[in-house]
Amino acid sequence: MIPPSELAGLLGPAPAAGTVRPVVLDVRWRLAGPPGRADHGAHRVPGAVFVDLDTELSAGPARPGPGGRHPLPEPAALQEVLRRAGIRDEAGDQLVVAYDDLDGSVAARAWWLLRWAGVAPGRVRVLDGGFAGWQAARLPVAGTGPGAGTPEPEPLPPGDLVVRPGGMPVVDADGAAALARDGVLLDARAAARFRGETEPVDPRAGHVPGARSTPAAANTGPDGRWQPAGTLAERFRAAGVAPGVATGAYCGSGVNACALVLALEESGLTTPDAPAALYPGSWSEWSADPDRPAETGDRPWAARE
Repeated sequence: MIPPSELAGLLGPAPAAGTVRPVVLDVRWRLAGPPGRADHGAHRVPGAVFVDLDTELSAGPARPGPGGRHPLPEPAALQEVLRRAGIRDEAGDQLVVAYDDLDGSVAARAWWLLRWAGVAPGRVRVLDGGFAGWQAARLPVAGTGPGAGTPEPEPLPPGDLVVRPGGMPVVDADGAAALARDGVLLDARAAARFRGETEPVDPRAGHVPGARSTPAAANTGPDGRWQPAGTLAERFRAAGVAPGVATGAYCGSGVNACALVLALEESGLTTPDAPAALYPGSWSEWSADPDRPAETGDRPWAARE
C-alpha cells in the first residue's frame, strides 16, 4: 500500500532530487456502470492515466465460459497498455500506483497483472483508501468537474516495459479443485453468493466444493482503507491459511480474488516469493461447465476434513 500523502509527495510539485515520477493508473470501474472513464475526466489524481478493466485489464468484453468474464489479457496487448502509461523497464525505482473508488479490488487486479507481467514487487503499489482517500486528504485534483482544476504535469514519455508473463501463479479449474481438496481455496465473493442464496451474474449458484468463504469486501474498513496486517492475518488463519499450506483464491470473474492475493501478502501469511495462486476463470468459468459440481450452504470447511 501507499498512503495518499506519500504519493502526493512523489508527484510534486517538488519531488526529491533524483526521484522518478510514479506512473499512476486510474482503474475505476463499476459492474453496472457508468463507465469509469467519465469519472476520470471529471476528477482524477493529477497525471493519472485511465485504464479500462473490461478492455485493457482483461481480454475483451466480459463473458461467461472458458476464461471467465474477465479473462487475462494477451501479453502483447497488456504490454501496449502499460507502455502507453509510461512504465519503463530501465527505471528500476519507478513506482506504479493503481487506484479505484470501491474496495480496492479493481486496483488489486492492476497490481496483480503488473506482478504477473514481471514488474518487481517493490515497484507496485495500491493507493490506500483509493480516490476517496485522496479527496478526503484534500490533495490536488485534476479534471473538468467541480472543485478540480489542478494543472496536469507533463505527460510521461512512452514506456518500454517488456511483459514477461508468469510472475504470479495461476491455476485452472482442475487446479482450483485440487487446492480446495488438498490445500486452501478462498472465495472472495459475498457470503450470500458463496452459499448459493443468490447469483445475479453467473450461470449457476453456489461455490467450488471445499472452498472457504472470505469476502474481499472485508479487506477494507468503512473508510475504504485496508485493514491492518494483523487483522487480515487473523481472518485468513481462521479460514485455514498458514505458512506452507498451498493457497489460492477465486471470485466471480477473477477480479476480486486479486484483492485476496494482495491481502494475503499484506498479512504476511504469503510472501512475494511464494504468493497465493489465482484462478482467473473463477466462478464465471466454473459455473458455465455443467460437468463441474456446485456446492451450496456454508457448512464449516473443517467439517469436510
